[in-house]
Amino acid sequence: MPGPGTPTRQAALALLSAVLERRRPLEEALDSLPPADPRDRAAAHRIASAVLRRLGTLDAVLEPFLRREPPPVARQALRIGAAELLLLGTPAHAAVASAVGLVPRPFAGLVNAVLRRLAEAGAGALEGLDSPRLDTPAWLWASWHAAWGPAVRAIAEAHQRPAPLDLTLAPGAAPPPGGEALPTGTLRFPPGTRITELPGFAAGGFWAQDAAAALPARLLAPRAGERIADLCAAPGGKTAQLAAAGARVVAVERDPRRAARIGENLARLGLAAEIVVSDVLGWRPEARFDAVLLDAPCSATGTIRRHPDIPHLKRPADVANLAALQSRLIAAAAALVKPGGRLLFATCSLQPEEGEAQAEAARAAGLLPDPIRPEELPGLPEAVTAAGHLRTRPDMWAERGGMDGFFAARFRAPGG
Repeated sequence: MPGPGTPTRQAALALLSAVLERRRPLEEALDSLPPADPRDRAAAHRIASAVLRRLGTLDAVLEPFLRREPPPVARQALRIGAAELLLLGTPAHAAVASAVGLVPRPFAGLVNAVLRRLAEAGAGALEGLDSPRLDTPAWLWASWHAAWGPAVRAIAEAHQRPAPLDLTLAPGAAPPPGGEALPTGTLRFPPGTRITELPGFAAGGFWAQDAAAALPARLLAPRAGERIADLCAAPGGKTAQLAAAGARVVAVERDPRRAARIGENLARLGLAAEIVVSDVLGWRPEARFDAVLLDAPCSATGTIRRHPDIPHLKRPADVANLAALQSRLIAAAAALVKPGGRLLFATCSLQPEEGEAQAEAARAAGLLPDPIRPEELPGLPEAVTAAGHLRTRPDMWAERGGMDGFFAARFRAPGG
């Protein structure tokens, strides 16, 4: 049995074991933890996230001190200790003792000896390492290099840092103090800001939404009174944007639990939408829509700053399977648009197969391109491609803290 550890480190160990050994999403694993003090849970999440962001680097600095591969519990304890020593500023004695307390007695000596030697090496253990490359799975690096060339390194570097907290304000709401107003309308706070502690949260004055994630609904340009379908709608940030603009929104989500979350979020914000629990591929509404927003399921590789488990959970086959699903969803969504109506397709992925390549699927479904113009994205003209699509990357707005990787393309249905 593992040692007693501390509640925070025990929780961090449980999170890492869930992600790296059982391939469970980090947020799902966090929700499955036993009841604990919120600060312990938050600290455990911070430790586990640091390990996941810098896993390749941490394993590289541990390697010289290991003669053979330790068992999984000792490997995770060593990673936790190394992250606390080298990345999180934990005092050496506390980092070492806490990690030792996580493992069964037969491995305590190993963990103690390795981490003490690492503590003696200090920051020098990181010198000479190509950390961005080490912390990025080879298949993702190759994919991004093929798509974005030298920018792959800046993308990987952006993934090594926690993301800021971005807010979308409800109409007429007072912005909480201390945020930076971004040119596209998002309000940004430093990483680690707790949204629930900001003035106005309980009153529904805003919701969390990355600056890039807020762009698709804005580019759809919803108008008051329009009937708009938000497909694959959970957790509901884009539904809220559309409803706040005065549209009559139908939010479609296949997962009943995630659909319930949309309702909970809208209730806090004082916004309304019709929520339909259905698979988009089989949904047959009575009438077509003025506009449709399809934020399709994807590999989510554009959100690694916020979800550092993604590189350790996704595989190349996932991208291929999701891209095929996205093409089918586009065809289904196209059939829901009135003649002359608008459709905006979006994914939070850095993979071209889930973005640029899907524009061909939209054209095959009979949709007409409606190019996005640079003036629609104040302060972000570089995110508009030559084809008139939206393409954001984590290295954009680096001086402001970056943004998620998103793709969006806008189309019109013929006729009307």
